Amino acid sequence: MSNAQMPLTSEEAFKRYEEITAVMEADFPENEYRTFRRESFSETQLQTYLSQHFQRMELLKFIDNHHYFKLRSYQHSGNWFMQLRFPKESIKWYRKFFDYYTQYRSELTDLETQALFELITHSYSVQAENYAKIGLLDSAKIQHKLNLKFIEPHNVIAKPSAYNNYGLYFYWNKHELDSALVNFNKAYYFTQKHFPNHTLLGSIRDNIADIYFETKKYNKALQFYSENLDFYNYAINEKSLTKDIPRLLSSGSQKAETLLKLNRAKEAQKVINVLQPIVDDTINAPSIRRSSSHLEFLTAKSNLYVLQQSYRKAYETLDTILKLSAINHNVTLNSENKWREELNTIALDRVELQAEIDRIEKENKIESQRSKLWFITLLSTTFVIVLLSLFLSRRQHLINAKNKQLLAEQQLENSDLKMKQLNSEIKSKKRDLSDFAINLTQNQEWAKTLADKINDFKSANKQDSAKLLEALELEIQNKVKFDSETKEFYERLDKLSDGFYSELNSRFPNLSKNEIRLCSLIRLKIDSRSIATLQNITLASLNTSRYRLRKKLHLNEATELDDFIQNM
Repeated sequence: MSNAQMPLTSEEAFKRYEEITAVMEADFPENEYRTFRRESFSETQLQTYLSQHFQRMELLKFIDNHHYFKLRSYQHSGNWFMQLRFPKESIKWYRKFFDYYTQYRSELTDLETQALFELITHSYSVQAENYAKIGLLDSAKIQHKLNLKFIEPHNVIAKPSAYNNYGLYFYWNKHELDSALVNFNKAYYFTQKHFPNHTLLGSIRDNIADIYFETKKYNKALQFYSENLDFYNYAINEKSLTKDIPRLLSSGSQKAETLLKLNRAKEAQKVINVLQPIVDDTINAPSIRRSSSHLEFLTAKSNLYVLQQSYRKAYETLDTILKLSAINHNVTLNSENKWREELNTIALDRVELQAEIDRIEKENKIESQRSKLWFITLLSTTFVIVLLSLFLSRRQHLINAKNKQLLAEQQLENSDLKMKQLNSEIKSKKRDLSDFAINLTQNQEWAKTLADKINDFKSANKQDSAKLLEALELEIQNKVKFDSETKEFYERLDKLSDGFYSELNSRFPNLSKNEIRLCSLIRLKIDSRSIATLQNITLASLNTSRYRLRKKLHLNEATELDDFIQNM
């Protein structure tokens, strides 16, 4: 057998891994930021890098021990694909990371376990972000909770970071502002107490201010934005060891926008005057000119001009914003399309490479089996003789045992079938109710159409009044039908949730009927926007209802409303 056909030993695989890494490091070192940016690679470079990367990862299965080394490799692969915005590929490698860690963590040294600490909490956060990007929000929530459980005993900066990321999950993905604010506050108080000079404090403060701004609590938002502007005037970024100019511009722009909301244009002008020299000094830096913070500054400036009635300046500033936004959009879009096409090509190459490796492994196994065939044949013959003897002596006993087993299995199957039928009926009822709720949500748009037709009727001449009146009559007839469907929905909801209602009434007798129904809708995992539409209220009003419900349920800041209801 030639050397090319022999399987790699652990030492040979490890050496080959290091050789491929050295070649990759020559052009794209793993400790440089550009290695994790799409724009850094030409088409040829990308194909070469990905091919080498997959070859390198295939070698890990031949390497024995070296557990810490293999964990770092899996984590690096997941992080690299996440940075290049390929969440599904990133999820796959992070799963390998966690599976391998679970299997071999008892074999790691104390020093290796300590070194992996930050990687593990970072990996939970990234995996949650990956799941959220592809719409698997329940899976994302599980990763956040695993991270919080892992980090809870430790007073390190990763702890408030985990709470902040969990808050962003509720803010960005679920739009549940109360739950988001609970987690932001946990992160804020911990960081303020233990790491008052860390730039994470600024990020958390910005998130809290954004919620206050969105809920029109502008005075509270102004307080946090002002603190952030002062903070970033002296704070040093822990990675770059320099001032974070984009964050400084962003906090100042947000402060100016909030002052404009409070009709304090003169104070907003002072903030813009402070930021303008900073923008002028850094405008030629691509990282500033195309950053979101620069666009925020220009937007605040444009809104100030409008309030000052300087419409020409406002138009010129808005035109600059549109041009920069178009450039950023085109750059991102072209990069996305180019890299997705290239990754598909490399993925096919990887499949072919894996097939070739599998073929070689099968040939090696066949060759090894031939050399041992005579020994196996002799052993098999002896084994068959012994087995036949045992079989004849215990045949009747096995038959009796088998009959008993079949009877027990039949009884178990009958019980399991009944249970499945009951579960199927419950799921069917829930699915019917969910479908009915979705259909009812869509019919809510009727109200907007009717309002428009009423306005048209008021302003119409006599000739058109008859037609408009006929249309209004038809809309009202539809409304009657809609009301009956709404009543039917809540009757079915009340019937399905009868046991849940009894539990709520016994524990919290002061809840209103609408609050009880809100609990039932949350328990069915209907999203906030659909609940607001079903109740014919805005998202802001729904968040107010959630806040009042929290108070009546006596929930503290650490308890999430959805989890509490779904665990009852």
